[in-house]
Amino acid sequence: MKSMAMNVSSALFFSSFLVPTRREPRRRAFNPTASSSSISRKEDVVIVGGGIAGLATALSLHRLGVRSLVLEQGDSLRAGGTSLTLFKNGWRVLDAIGVGDELRNRFIEIEGLVMRSVDGRELRSFSFKEEAPGQEVRAVERRLLLETLSSKLPLNSISYSSRVKAIKKQGTGETLLELDDGTQMLAKIVIGCDGIRSPVAKWMGFSEPKYVGHCAFRGLALYPEGQPFKARVNYIYGRGLRAGFVPISQAKVYWFICFNNPSPGPRTDDPSILKKQALELMRNWPSDLLDVLHNTPDDVVIKTPLVDRWLWPGFSPAASTDKVVVVGDAWHPMTPNLGQGACCALEDSVVLAGKLSAALKDGGGEPVEAALRAYSEERWARIFMVTARANLVGSFLQWDNPVVCEFRNNIIIPWFVRLAPFLEHTNFECDLLEPVAST
Repeated sequence: MKSMAMNVSSALFFSSFLVPTRREPRRRAFNPTASSSSISRKEDVVIVGGGIAGLATALSLHRLGVRSLVLEQGDSLRAGGTSLTLFKNGWRVLDAIGVGDELRNRFIEIEGLVMRSVDGRELRSFSFKEEAPGQEVRAVERRLLLETLSSKLPLNSISYSSRVKAIKKQGTGETLLELDDGTQMLAKIVIGCDGIRSPVAKWMGFSEPKYVGHCAFRGLALYPEGQPFKARVNYIYGRGLRAGFVPISQAKVYWFICFNNPSPGPRTDDPSILKKQALELMRNWPSDLLDVLHNTPDDVVIKTPLVDRWLWPGFSPAASTDKVVVVGDAWHPMTPNLGQGACCALEDSVVLAGKLSAALKDGGGEPVEAALRAYSEERWARIFMVTARANLVGSFLQWDNPVVCEFRNNIIIPWFVRLAPFLEHTNFECDLLEPVAST
């Protein structure tokens, strides 16, 4: 039976691969050096994007004594999104950059998880303390995470309403960033942290992220009098449809619904419509899930297509070129099936900062390019594995064949799923970044 399960998993894994077509990076041609009179500002390190990756990279550099400027296209920190789950690798980085304890005090530590079928039957449950000692899991509000990271940066570290319009290399080796408002900024190093649809990654020659065949609703339920749930992740599996919810704090519960769809479908930004669609999908599902949905305000529901990008060796561009480098979703968008998108972005930030600060102290120039290459080489193998694993887990959980779903629920989950091996990808070590004076 174990061999049969492994064969099914192997078949899913290899069927999810597409033979890649070699792509040569297509960057814009070098332009003549911009005249000094047209340059509005010169910076050593510019970070494009003020999300989790961008702010964590800026804070990591700041603690190592390197000043950076973050360009955020919005007029404030991104309030969109609901929540994200951080495992012990994410908390290890937050500890390293000095914000771990502050965030821990705001969010419930999750003690375990339970897996159920649509009829409410429990398939399997785990305790993190018993099955995966040392694991740390908390669901964190994205808004509060961004506010905490930004609060530790020096004043004027973030330039809002700064959308990058064009990227051009200069004959001097620097990079010219043209903003929507006409500002021209010359940077010695550019770090792209501008998300899944990253213009920086596109300029470097990366392909568009690939839609994986399912979409997700997400929301945040409010319980002003206190939420009634145990501190555990609740997963519920159906046919081509799954859902889950997890307490964030005493008054908030994060939830998601993942459903198969042949295409992303039309974009709908009205959260009240999205909530109605979510409730319609779940109309015959367990009552506790429906209670969570009903306690969700209409204005905090979002819908996103799930995408990823496989960094094929020899086919995908490197993470850096000409002192331009990408971090987080800009480099390796992945599906949320392992809860590792934000965790890996945090890992990227602290690894890159460590290598880059050491190179800058050595005088810049070639040491910087070597440091960026070292970051790309060190992170690639881990990122490729996690992206592939997240894709495979999503394929397994989104089965819609009734016979296969019965096999999953009655054989694979109860008899073959083990928590500790499943969470091996959360093992990550990094040193604490002791603060030094910024330069």
